[in-house]
Amino acid sequence: MASLYAGELPFCNIESRELMVNLHKPGLVVFDMDSTLITIECIDEIADLAGCKPEVSAITAAAMRGEIDFGQSLLQRVAVLAGVPETALTQIFEPIPFTTGAFELVRWFQQLGWKTAVISGGFTWFAERVQQELGLDAAVANRLEVENNQLTGVVIPPLVDAQAKASHLVRLASQWSIPAEQVIAVGDGANDIPMLQAAGLGVAFHAKPTLYPYADLIVKPADLMVLKHQLVERFGQPLRQ
Repeated sequence: MASLYAGELPFCNIESRELMVNLHKPGLVVFDMDSTLITIECIDEIADLAGCKPEVSAITAAAMRGEIDFGQSLLQRVAVLAGVPETALTQIFEPIPFTTGAFELVRWFQQLGWKTAVISGGFTWFAERVQQELGLDAAVANRLEVENNQLTGVVIPPLVDAQAKASHLVRLASQWSIPAEQVIAVGDGANDIPMLQAAGLGVAFHAKPTLYPYADLIVKPADLMVLKHQLVERFGQPLRQ
């Protein structure tokens, strides 16, 4: 997948290639959650509550760089979270640490008549709250097992890993009768590669370099509204605002 390159915008790595996204027609935009719609990696913050953040953060970083398998590393990381009270998770999301521009970008897509979704290798406890706050049409993530108000250290199957994220993107597009060329996927890590490849336009947002070769558009600043400006510049100002 070739990337778009704009020499006049050093923070965006954009090379020219024919893309079919039409902002004048309905579509679907799918976001990763951790380090994309929000600024944190939720599993690392839960690990902080468990007193093992440095060890878990190191594994998370390696997984996002594609150095180790995401699914297996997730199970290993979740296992050490056993015993954390579910109620303690509210500490991480009060307030929800949204990425700059998240509300504005989602609202813009919604005004255009696009469906919006979060598909995350993170956890439903967080993804469902992000969905509610942003008014997203769908949220998909891993479900943490809870017993007696405590995390058990287990992820309830099926696992939402890299391939599952791509499959859910295809499922949602089919559910809403949206053609592949009208699907935009936005992510930051190696576990987003299949999802970006399944979309008509794949966006690496404030991402690890591992993701760059698989992205059509690379947005380096941690501001989601930069994506809107790039889409308008490349594909024209939509009629509906």
